[in-house]
Amino acid sequence: MNQSIQGGSAPVERVELFEARVPLSELARGAMAASDNGLGMAIPTEEPWEAADFLYCRLEDADGVEGWGEAYVWLPETGVSNRDMASAIEHHLAAYVLGSQPIAVQALAARMDRNVARNEMAKGLIDIACHELAARQIGRPVHDLIGGATVDRIPLCGLIPLASPTTVAAIAAGYQKAGYGTVRIKLGTGPTEDRDVIAAVRERCGDQLRLRVDYNQAYSAAGAARALALIEPFGIDGAEQPLPMSDLVGMVDLARRTNVPLFLHEGFFNLGDLVALVEAGGCGVVGINGERPGGITAALRAIDFASARGLGTIIHNQPLGIGAAMHAHLAAARFDRLGHAVELAGDVMFDQHLTTTRYAMEDGHLVLPGGPGWGIDVDRHALDDHLVAAPISIGR
Repeated sequence: MNQSIQGGSAPVERVELFEARVPLSELARGAMAASDNGLGMAIPTEEPWEAADFLYCRLEDADGVEGWGEAYVWLPETGVSNRDMASAIEHHLAAYVLGSQPIAVQALAARMDRNVARNEMAKGLIDIACHELAARQIGRPVHDLIGGATVDRIPLCGLIPLASPTTVAAIAAGYQKAGYGTVRIKLGTGPTEDRDVIAAVRERCGDQLRLRVDYNQAYSAAGAARALALIEPFGIDGAEQPLPMSDLVGMVDLARRTNVPLFLHEGFFNLGDLVALVEAGGCGVVGINGERPGGITAALRAIDFASARGLGTIIHNQPLGIGAAMHAHLAAARFDRLGHAVELAGDVMFDQHLTTTRYAMEDGHLVLPGGPGWGIDVDRHALDDHLVAAPISIGR
């Protein structure tokens, strides 16, 4: 194979898509079952959540070199299913990927945007797979293509579901003992109930443990203002999605009424959302999933934009093995600009990760491995065991 970053890379010859469903771990199911709504969070969905849907994208060049991407999909948050994304790629986006050089991600992103509106997650999945294919073609880790790793151990944030003050405090103490310096706590039961939860955590864990909270759209503007006022004295790094995802004007007004930095999750899918809210004053920290704004290419732009505006970035998701790797490489390449621990809750949410190995986690940190691409490989047998539809293959 004769290629380099300067000379271009072998073009993509084949796109393959795999729709998978992976059951939640016994630990996650037990924690959710103990909550009032059976979900462990305040988001008002009606469907039980016992398994998670993923879409995998495999790109291959003429030499058989491959690159993988993974996207976690949940309709109450993402608005699209893995089947929707697979259809968009198969019938529309693949035409622009085939024959393109995987290293030329910016050119590919521009071409997809010109021809297919929105579909940020489907485009993001392709972008993620392009990054790994380009890195494997030259035998380098992905982070070397996006600035190089600034750290080799990434501090992690623990995830705590909606639960009683005593239970939440006990889980937080467990994370702290394991070396975690930050936890994200699900709230939204009610303003005073939320305050009691945070008070219990502070009493048990002290002031050194950094706290961020996630309301999952639980409140109206008035309710959110009261809830935030009650927890603000405890020192909160950020409050995720306190209002319904469509209420961007409400986020601006709410930000004026609290010193707790606010950020979007369910309401953030493209860079336009982010820029508009930051410039309007409704966002005090940026929260991203790597695939959400359009893959690594757009995520890097979001992090750099936030840094230029004096804001930190919270990278968070609940991925399996390949998704965790992608977020780790993204975080490693921009860690000096984040200011926050990285949350990769798939470690506790799932028992199966569909890779032959997993990244090591030590003392509340993820250890970045060496090796080309993501540094780990998809377990094809495990993936096949979790497929919910026949694989889709599109060639030139």
